[in-house]
Amino acid sequence: MRQLIVVLGLVVLIACFTGPRTSRADESANSLLSNGDFESTQDGKATGWGLGRGATLEAEGGNHFLRLKSAEPGEQVLVLRSVPLGPEIKALELSYRVRHQDIRRGKQNWFDGRIILNFKDADGDELKPDPKPPTFKGTSADWQSHSQQFKVPPGAATLQLMFTLFRVESGQLDFDDIRLVSVPVAPIEAAEGAAREKETRRIAALPKPKPQVPVPSPDKLPPELHVNGNRIEAAGRDVWLQGVAVPSLEWSAGGDHVLESIGVAIKNWKANCIRLPIRENFWSGTGPYQNDGGMKYRQLVDDAVNLCAGNGAYIVLDLHDFRAPEEKHAAFWEEVSARYKNHPAVLFELFNEPHDIPWEVWRNGGEVTEKKKQTDAAVENKQKLKHFSSIGMQKLVDTIRANGAKNIIIAGGLDWGYDLSGILNGFALDDHAGNGIVYSSHVYPWKSDWQHKFIDAAAKYPLFLGEVGADTQPMDFIPADRQENPKTWVPDMLGVIQEHHLNWTAWCFHPKSTPRVILDWSYTPTPFWGEYVKKALAGEHFEPKRLR
Repeated sequence: MRQLIVVLGLVVLIACFTGPRTSRADESANSLLSNGDFESTQDGKATGWGLGRGATLEAEGGNHFLRLKSAEPGEQVLVLRSVPLGPEIKALELSYRVRHQDIRRGKQNWFDGRIILNFKDADGDELKPDPKPPTFKGTSADWQSHSQQFKVPPGAATLQLMFTLFRVESGQLDFDDIRLVSVPVAPIEAAEGAAREKETRRIAALPKPKPQVPVPSPDKLPPELHVNGNRIEAAGRDVWLQGVAVPSLEWSAGGDHVLESIGVAIKNWKANCIRLPIRENFWSGTGPYQNDGGMKYRQLVDDAVNLCAGNGAYIVLDLHDFRAPEEKHAAFWEEVSARYKNHPAVLFELFNEPHDIPWEVWRNGGEVTEKKKQTDAAVENKQKLKHFSSIGMQKLVDTIRANGAKNIIIAGGLDWGYDLSGILNGFALDDHAGNGIVYSSHVYPWKSDWQHKFIDAAAKYPLFLGEVGADTQPMDFIPADRQENPKTWVPDMLGVIQEHHLNWTAWCFHPKSTPRVILDWSYTPTPFWGEYVKKALAGEHFEPKRLR
């Protein structure tokens, strides 16, 4: 019996050494990243890996691995791999072994050791969201195994992996056994759902922000507005909306002097209308540095509404985005229109500056290409043109009205909000359940053909020049021969506004966003634009001498 046990033990021992085993080569066979263990070499180089300055192939006990080493402070050591992805791949897992020594951060918090992961579409444009980059600092002398799973965004054609010492003061970073494999997406989505529920509970438990402005009593509210022909009326009388745009909530969740600026504009500059640009990501709490689900941001917008309403003024909530509406914008308006439904002081501006799309897509939605329309004269910001599907402006109108909100709706034209010619050619929006549509144009000194682009539309519809202004500072995207002198352009523009009774808000009440109405936070008017705006709001008459 004892001999039988010994024999069986030997059989088991032999099986352990001679039976089927998973080798490192087998483990990496299904990896989308070739030679992630660095064992395939030729002439002392790792096959498939281009190693530049500071990156070397090292060997230790017969094992090969990648080493990144910073030779001088602030130097970037980078190794890049690009992995093609098929449409069937919905989620990925990245795993690797890593160790590091004396990684000291550079001048910024993100100047450390990290793996940067970027998805690209077939045209090489970056797709969002990026997976969270693994980061490394200090020393971890022993090899550590790490992995993370993430979803692949629709349309992704490649994943770029950048193994880097990103401008560190010093350090050494080693990688080995790097694998990238396709995994099921369902567990990741389930984990995301659980994380969202947890985050929702956390946000619900946070103390609510306190209002800075009290809700005005009903007798303080301005009368409800509605469209009548080409005029805006309230209680049977014409209302002429004139004021300023107060920006910053489109680029900052906290804003810059928003309530103070509104108060100064209404009380000292005699504005009866404020245009407030806001963004859907800040509203939902997904913008940079937000951790409260957007509660403080929404409260600040509430405060702005109450400040205007309590002073008998109106406020235009401008969804400050560009190109063409998407589903996320409809979701934004579903929430915002429910919150301010039938508030007499609130107007809804659907979408800041549509551009580079045909009128059919502007109104009804459709495919938006990466190609620029020749009719749009200038590229007025640095956003790249991308291909996506738009829901159209009519869908935004329908979303608001489905909530029972009758508030006046403002819709901007093409060519970065300037061109309204299509409104008179069959592309006007339908509004059967509200107080009417006002069309918006953004007029700057580089825009021409005023008569055809917006003045003609003013004979049939009420217009709102939501952005208008001039600056002595040249615009780098406009040819020199189209840079006009504000001394002649500004009086002509204000004269046209007054002659045609156009509603308007001057851009803008912020000293660092041109064309500036103010020079500083003491609200000193700029001599080339702000002084004219203040006079016009006070009732001074301007005579137009020349149309552009």
